[in-house]
Amino acid sequence: MSHAYPKLHNAMWPGLVGKEPGTDHPPISLDRMLELTAKAEVNGQKFEGVDIFLFHPHTDPDASNDDIRRMADKIAAHGLKVGSLVAPVWPGTVGDSAMGSPEQQAKFVLAVEKACRIAGLLNKHGVRQYGLIRIDSATSPSQWVEDPKAGTKKIAETFRKAGKVAADHGERLAAEGEICWAGMHSWRAMVDLLEQTNMPGTVGFQADLAHTYLYLLGYNAPEHALLKSGYSEEEFATAYKKMTDALRPWTLDFHVAQNDGSVHGTGNHDKTGRHCPADDPNGKLDIVKCSKFWLEGAAERGIKHICWDGCMFPNAMLEEQKTWNTILGKMIQVRDAAGWN
Repeated sequence: MSHAYPKLHNAMWPGLVGKEPGTDHPPISLDRMLELTAKAEVNGQKFEGVDIFLFHPHTDPDASNDDIRRMADKIAAHGLKVGSLVAPVWPGTVGDSAMGSPEQQAKFVLAVEKACRIAGLLNKHGVRQYGLIRIDSATSPSQWVEDPKAGTKKIAETFRKAGKVAADHGERLAAEGEICWAGMHSWRAMVDLLEQTNMPGTVGFQADLAHTYLYLLGYNAPEHALLKSGYSEEEFATAYKKMTDALRPWTLDFHVAQNDGSVHGTGNHDKTGRHCPADDPNGKLDIVKCSKFWLEGAAERGIKHICWDGCMFPNAMLEEQKTWNTILGKMIQVRDAAGWN
């Protein structure tokens, strides 16, 4: 192993996001996702941990302390750690719109509080020693455009309340930049929201290679596009530097991913950046090169792990062990190129 850090994690939510019981893409259990992760191996190297989604059917956000400890034991038995946790901030889970009424905002903050409780139990157990809690605005850009200024102000207000709860628990929050989330749907809107929230080091950004690629193309915000169709390699590099220079100082969590330039959504998940297999021939990104932009100075920002994210893949692909070996191989390449000790 060329570097001790970042630790390499696999996401558990690809078994949940866009999956629906009774269809040809039902949810895949946490047990099965852990098994597939633990079995992956490339040249003697394995995944070192997992990031988890705190909602049914993987994890009950109101699970008892004993239930959480049993889950921690199960993860540790696979030789894995826990890193970042996804708080159930969306309507229909625990939370609700960060841009909504006071009652909706309170539900959002409650979801973060529940995530912090579980994080504390995992920390005390010892299975979790790093990572943070992931959030987003839990509402759509179509609602935000009705009054952008007021919308961002309200989301920032909710994020500050949630940030205070997190800080009181010794946790940090990272807002995942995706084109499907209000006030976070373009790189400029995201920077503006983080600046208005104004809790650097406590409320930051979670960068995903697939989603941030669509920032460049201006999906849902053509006025903020940095690239046009048919761009050159030089134009891409210039645009990528501009975007990452703006967002990297806020970046506290990072997802390795691939994107083919299209959008996709299944189940109740709105259209967002299409995650592609790590070796997809239609992938638009040089994963290793792009990761280096985001991971510059990562240790100084407290990042200790990176996570693969590949949502809405067919279940047959997720159930194939080769899928995870290929992903792990790409993650190792990222650490070789951008890691630290």
